[in-house]
Amino acid sequence: MITTEEILARAKAEKNNPIPDDTAINRALAAMADHLIADRSAILAANQEDCNGAEGTVSTVMLDRLRLNSSRIQAMAEGIRSLIALPSPVHQILEDYTTDNGLHIQKEAVPFGVLAIIYESRPNVTSDAAALGLKSGNTVILRSGRQAWNSANAIVKSLQNGLEEAGLHRDRIQLIEDTSHASANTLMTANDYVDLLIPRGGKNLISACVENATVPVIETGTGICHVYVEQTADLAMALNIIENAKCSRPSVCNAEEVLLVEEPVAAQFLPQLKKRLVDERTAKGLVPVELRLDPQAAAIIPGTPAGPKDFDTEFLDYILAVKVVPDTETAIAHINAHSTHHSEAIISNSARDIASFASRIDSACLYVNASTRFTDGGCFGMGCEMGISTQKLHARGPMGLRELCTYKYMIIGNGQVR
Repeated sequence: MITTEEILARAKAEKNNPIPDDTAINRALAAMADHLIADRSAILAANQEDCNGAEGTVSTVMLDRLRLNSSRIQAMAEGIRSLIALPSPVHQILEDYTTDNGLHIQKEAVPFGVLAIIYESRPNVTSDAAALGLKSGNTVILRSGRQAWNSANAIVKSLQNGLEEAGLHRDRIQLIEDTSHASANTLMTANDYVDLLIPRGGKNLISACVENATVPVIETGTGICHVYVEQTADLAMALNIIENAKCSRPSVCNAEEVLLVEEPVAAQFLPQLKKRLVDERTAKGLVPVELRLDPQAAAIIPGTPAGPKDFDTEFLDYILAVKVVPDTETAIAHINAHSTHHSEAIISNSARDIASFASRIDSACLYVNASTRFTDGGCFGMGCEMGISTQKLHARGPMGLRELCTYKYMIIGNGQVR
């Protein structure tokens, strides 16, 4: 087994080599995508091994998050190919000016260097992170969770074969072989090797990285996403948006977890909500949504009484916390107090309420009459994404190529002294 320390040393050595030009990188991306498709059988076999090991120990939706199939591998390959058409951020001139004393100053985008990504049981993160890191000129170290390691290993081998075919070194993309906590701790404290650490996963993983890392960290992922139905909303539209936001893929961070309904429409809307999310889904053989209701909502429809933690929980399941609020002011206050600053939506036809919501909600992505499920690098035109940043410094929202670069200043003079 290659140790984590050896992988760090290899990544640092590769970082110090010249950055491949964009033509070489695009050639490698195309080869990586081709190898994913060619190696589909081996990847699916490795993924089946992971799924067999996880079955019975995780929920159905989390098992779906882990599982690959031919169409998902195809989507992974297309995500890589989509980056080829995007302009490289590397060496882009962000500012260019001359000072009064004749100094010519350029602010230039440059890679961070070595990116380390710690993630859990989503194999597609392996290819997304590797491709984004490569396109942005970085060297990438991947550390998968134990449950998805066989899948990640098969994917990385395929990607590395694509790198070699295109004339780039395999060490530009590496996978940590040790899945114990020790390897994660090593990455978190590898100050001489890791330039940026990005955790992708649940609350515990992200908290562990933020609290224990001595290397720079971008906080990502945890999504307690709200949808607020204001009294002027088109209720049919609201039902469509809520079902999509909650049910299209409940195990992801941009899925809705909390519904707020303004009191004047609650008696009309909540029975429609129960019919759509519970009764009709049950009749169709789909998983019904468990509605966890505050006292006002529970007085209108049957469901599970909401517990004290239900409005602060990322369920990642077919569960929706529901609260009735008297007005938009209360809805805004509730969201700012309970959200993880990921994605929030208002369903409304009131320009005043929409403007208030948009200006005062302190989250990375705000939606008006649309589903929170669009918080995604692909949907935002970034190809794929490294994650969703819920912090404010450096990067916020979906992280694409630009967010994986920092910058430096080039100052050109002709003998100036101070």
